[in-house]
Amino acid sequence: MAELSAPPLAIDAMQGVQTNIVAPAPVGAPIPIPGVAQPPAAAAPPPAEETPTETLYIQNLNEKIKIPVLKSSLRGLFKSYGEVLDVVAHSNLRMRGQAFVSFPSADIAQKALKEVRGFPLYSKPMQISFARTRSDAVVKKLDEDNFEAHKQKRLEHKKATRYTNPIKRKYRQKRLAAEMDGGAAVPATKRPNVQMPDEYLPPNKILFLQNLPDSVSKDQLMALFSQYPNLYEVRLIPTKKDIAFVEFLDEASATVAKDALHNYKLDGENKIKITFARK
Repeated sequence: MAELSAPPLAIDAMQGVQTNIVAPAPVGAPIPIPGVAQPPAAAAPPPAEETPTETLYIQNLNEKIKIPVLKSSLRGLFKSYGEVLDVVAHSNLRMRGQAFVSFPSADIAQKALKEVRGFPLYSKPMQISFARTRSDAVVKKLDEDNFEAHKQKRLEHKKATRYTNPIKRKYRQKRLAAEMDGGAAVPATKRPNVQMPDEYLPPNKILFLQNLPDSVSKDQLMALFSQYPNLYEVRLIPTKKDIAFVEFLDEASATVAKDALHNYKLDGENKIKITFARK
C-alpha cells in the first residue's frame, strides 16, 4: 500500500501564554457601551465530525523503533478488531513517526479508533484519525474493478506533488546548499537501539516464562506444557527461580501453548506471564 493523504494537523494555540489579555474587538463589531444591553453573540458552529473511512492515520509514533518492528506491532495491536488489510509506515522524512492501518470496513476502523486512540505504543500516546483517501489495499478488496485506475491516479498525484511538498522542498534546498558550499553532508547521529517490549516479540519456538512461583519444579512445568504437542525441553534458571524457558519443535506448537497458558495460575494465586523468547 502506498502513501495516503493525511488530514491536516491540529495545532494547540497559545499554550503557556498569559490568558488575561483582552483581545481587540473584530472589525465591524459593535463597541460596548456601559449601561446599554448588547445583542447576544452568535453561537460558534459545532466542530465538524470526522467522516469514518476504512483506513486509520496514526501520528506521534516512536521514531526510534525500526519500521519492520513498528509495522508488526501495529498489526498485532489492531488485529483484535478485525482483519488488518495492510499497514504502511516509512522511515523517510515525510512519513517519519506516522503510519496507516487499513481494515475491510469503516465500522471496524471506527471501533478501533475509539478504543485505541491515545494508547501509549512504545511510551508515546498514539494520535489517530481517519485517512482522507482509500488505500490501495482497501480498493483492491472492495472495488477491484477500479483498482488500476485508482493506483494510476495516486501515482500521478504523487509525481505532481513530488517537489511541492514543503518538507521535501526544505530538505532538498539544504542538500543543494551543502553541495554548493563543497561540504559533505553531515553524518546522521546513530540512534540508540530501543528494546522491543516482550509482548510484541515475533513468534518463535522458544517461550519465556516469568512470574513463576519460587517452588516450581521442572517436572511441574513438563507436566503443564506436555499437554500440547511437540514439547522439546524445559530449562530452569538456577540463579533466578521465577523465570524459565520452554522449547517446542516448531513455532506453531509454541504459539498454541503460549495462547493457552498465558496468565495461568500455576499456584492458584499468581498468573504466569508467557511471551516469545528474544532471539
